[in-house]
Amino acid sequence: MIRIAARPEVSGFRENLLRIAAAFTALAASALIMALMGYRPLDVFGNILSGSLGTAYRFRETVNKAVPLTVLSLGTAVAFRMKFWNIGQEGQFYLGAYGASLAAFTFSDLPAPLLLTVMFLGGLFFGGFWALIPALLKTRFSTNETLVTLMLNYIAAKWISYLQYGPWKDPKGLGFPKIAAFSPNAVLPSFLGLHAGWIIAVLLAALIYVLLRRTKLGYEIDVIGESAATARYAGMSVFRVTIITIVLSGGLCGIAGMMQASAVERSLSDQLSGGLGFTSVITAWLARLDPPSILVTAFLFSILIQGGNFLQSSLQIPASISLVLQGIIIFFVLGSEFFIRYRFVWSSGKEEKE
Repeated sequence: MIRIAARPEVSGFRENLLRIAAAFTALAASALIMALMGYRPLDVFGNILSGSLGTAYRFRETVNKAVPLTVLSLGTAVAFRMKFWNIGQEGQFYLGAYGASLAAFTFSDLPAPLLLTVMFLGGLFFGGFWALIPALLKTRFSTNETLVTLMLNYIAAKWISYLQYGPWKDPKGLGFPKIAAFSPNAVLPSFLGLHAGWIIAVLLAALIYVLLRRTKLGYEIDVIGESAATARYAGMSVFRVTIITIVLSGGLCGIAGMMQASAVERSLSDQLSGGLGFTSVITAWLARLDPPSILVTAFLFSILIQGGNFLQSSLQIPASISLVLQGIIIFFVLGSEFFIRYRFVWSSGKEEKE
């Protein structure tokens, strides 16, 4: 008879070894599946790398995806460490982009440094506000935050669609439903050939790392995540910490929306996110909610996303093949987490009776 038992504490070296083995196993399984589908695995992997890193333009497109994905993942990690299952990254992203756009159109005559600062604060405020709603409902009425944050995503997306097809529709768009482009002073500048959002993403990762590992708030987040009752017994204000944490989580997602609207799209659109909000749940979890690891994981996933788009034109392979690869990687990496914590134990029926 087989049963699952908790594994004794595993050393850090063995944990990393298991994760590396899982990654290589995922690649081997991906190659097998692609071969069964009639594709040549080496060609597919080579084109993914070439399509995402092969030229300066492709590398820039990969970074354009990695920057918002990193910041969204940081926002996800902050909430998840407290066991608040925020699945509203898409909505907070769109509201942050809306806040930045509102500032860009309202204060379009401001100098670029000042206008970008106002846009940054607008993204932070509106993203945090959108996350505040489920946080208040959770703390006051014990609602399920997963359902509430998920439903708020659709409201936010429809709000942007309403603006795009209604009040904010560009009169110079020749009837096409689009919002006018930002003025040049509302666009994030470039640095080293890439938009400056990558610097913001790295700085935010460092700040969130310090917050979670070196501050009282970070300690309180971890304690509440383990047991709210224990936190109350220790004199912590669960309500205060929850509100601050979730507003910060939503604010980070809003900042990601601001950067995407300003640096990449240079406008607002109901297709702004491309599903990156939902992807951030995966990248944050695979990085074990660790900010430095999120930087690496988000970049690797961006390689898959950008490389997958390139496959369609280079090998006439559907871009969705990259989603298959992502799913296989997630399956094996999360499977390795199971084997780090648990093991299968063989036992006889006689032992069970005893």
